[in-house]
Amino acid sequence: MKRADTMELLAPAGSIEVFETAVARGADAVYIGAPFFNARELAHHFRMDEIAAMIDFARSRKVRLYLAMNSLVKEGEIGLAVESLAMLEKLQPDGLIIQDLGLYYLLKRYFPKMRVHASTLMAAHNSVAVGQLAAMGFDRVVLPREMSVNEIATIAGNTSVELEVFIHGAMCFSYSGLCLFSSFQGGRSSLRGRCVQPCRRRYTWQGSGRGSRSGYLFSMNDLEGIDLLPDLARAGITSLKIEGRMRSASYVGNVVEAYRTVLDNPPGDEKARKTAAELLAAAMGRKTTRGYFDTATPDNLISHQHSGNIGTFLGKIGNVKGGRVTVKLVAPVSSGDRLRLHQENSGERQAFSLQKVFVNGRGVNRAAAGETISIDLPGQVSAGDSIYRVDVADRKKKGAAAGVRLDRARTKVKAINVSARIEKILDDLGTREKLPAALNRRGKSGGKGGSSPLWFKSDDPNILRQHFLFPPEKVVLLLSRGSYRKFFKMKHTGPLFKRLCWALPPVIDEADLAFYADAISRLTGNGYTDWQIGHIGQLPLFANDKKIRLSAAFTLNTLNSAAARTLSGMGVRTGIFSIETDFDNLRAFCSNRADFRVGMTVYASPPLFTSRFTGPSMEPGRRIKSPKGEDFIISNSWGYTQILPVQPFSLLENSAEVEKSGVDFTVIDLSGIRLTAKTVPDLYKPSGKQKGRKANTFNFLHTLS
Repeated sequence: MKRADTMELLAPAGSIEVFETAVARGADAVYIGAPFFNARELAHHFRMDEIAAMIDFARSRKVRLYLAMNSLVKEGEIGLAVESLAMLEKLQPDGLIIQDLGLYYLLKRYFPKMRVHASTLMAAHNSVAVGQLAAMGFDRVVLPREMSVNEIATIAGNTSVELEVFIHGAMCFSYSGLCLFSSFQGGRSSLRGRCVQPCRRRYTWQGSGRGSRSGYLFSMNDLEGIDLLPDLARAGITSLKIEGRMRSASYVGNVVEAYRTVLDNPPGDEKARKTAAELLAAAMGRKTTRGYFDTATPDNLISHQHSGNIGTFLGKIGNVKGGRVTVKLVAPVSSGDRLRLHQENSGERQAFSLQKVFVNGRGVNRAAAGETISIDLPGQVSAGDSIYRVDVADRKKKGAAAGVRLDRARTKVKAINVSARIEKILDDLGTREKLPAALNRRGKSGGKGGSSPLWFKSDDPNILRQHFLFPPEKVVLLLSRGSYRKFFKMKHTGPLFKRLCWALPPVIDEADLAFYADAISRLTGNGYTDWQIGHIGQLPLFANDKKIRLSAAFTLNTLNSAAARTLSGMGVRTGIFSIETDFDNLRAFCSNRADFRVGMTVYASPPLFTSRFTGPSMEPGRRIKSPKGEDFIISNSWGYTQILPVQPFSLLENSAEVEKSGVDFTVIDLSGIRLTAKTVPDLYKPSGKQKGRKANTFNFLHTLS
């Protein structure tokens, strides 16, 4: 699709019913999840015959169908990914939305005719990053939600690639692609579609300054940009995307019709805007905001007093007797409505269909606002918990289209035979020949208690003044305005300066590109030619200097050998593996990573959220506690809010397992940690002799799901 005066209206669908509704209510295109590899993995899995049927149905109505294949892929899943791509190549969807550099490698090498969209999970947040993705052959880039209209216009003015933005629906507190919170708390990775939404939970401030006040500190209001459609058209946007592949048919239908109504009428048409407002109110979303569209520092993104549940708030639980509770309604409810219970103490939520409603002991089909009802609730419930209506009883509402023909699609899919093609690709990749047992890699001496060379990383130039028991192979220093100024006030003498590798943060705003370009030029001119990129879109910043040696930070989310092949082909032959990995996946990767030199982080306080939101509630240094008693601290690094775990990630006591994985070096990352003269020496002490040190092994000794 080329840039046009009319922007594409792109709707989500998590079921065939929602897909039909979206088409009938006016969507120009629909996106659904690809089987097993989409960032809403908890939603319905479409079968290939269902996908084929929806593609045929969409084409017959001149509607495009895109597949979100935007989950990270583990090493052992490459075969399944190849199988899925081979089938999808035959079915010919209008585009695949991806974030994994391994899927990118497979698509460009073996399925080059398929259109590829860069997911918002790739966090292409400036014109250089978008230009890099365009140069890599992406047909469309889905921009982060954290961008203003002016920033979007700047990017559009510097590229011809199609640009897509989210216009309506849920927002994440963290940049998509940089959220580790769900995974850190129990292995359910948001980057693999299994997010348990820790941002929607209640947290408590710690410390005497704020007492123990609690609130929904990270629960974002819903995005609503319907008043900004003319601005986005002028900015150069190709596609307007509605979030919500887990939302109901009534929600998707109402939102699609609202935006269709405004798009199809002249700008400023009050009648159309009023109709749209009524439709959006009926959709039962959260409180809304224009997000970052107006400014990079909005003040209405979060309502701390609200849980952030979607739907219409019905009331609080009153009396509890067994499983039956009372609720004084603030909005009407009917039997058959889909409700959600929000447990205020734990933050847990549970959806259910309302079977029976009682008023004064009498069964009724409908109760009005102001009435006190009794209902039966499943599971645990306490007085003060909240009830929301998330869908109405008559889900089959106006506009549901008919005609998705599964019978024809089944015949079509059964006739497709791609087994020989799959075998050939897997043989070429060599994924089935390498066995973990063949590994016996050992690096030269230099690590703590092991044989792998050791890298240290920090955001503070004082790392160069630390005392190291064993000389590190590299000292990696994160570049920021603060570290840059501090560095040039130091005397550049000593052996560690010769081992210095500068690192770029994963997010660089458009307004900061000039600073980073100038800093890179000055530092490379001073002989610092080792650099670590935090995002694939930073490669053009080094395009004209052949002396540069590049490595990749763990924020590139390298989780499989195909992703390493992408990096290696672009001149990045060293990288830090995804910090989310488990041992088995890392070991499988090391058996098939070709000429890619890989490191594993063994100590860090990794940013669980990285957010552009820097409101007064995000005061650096403040501690917060989760409903489960976990402690976190708010930090501010290179101008962004980061939420760090108080309990660090550490594999220092698991050196044997790390060595067995086959990595070439290990990394101790002290970013976000205040350095003292004892910081590094203390790391070499046994954990039992370190006061208060209690570590988390993340997913390494468990399973990343």
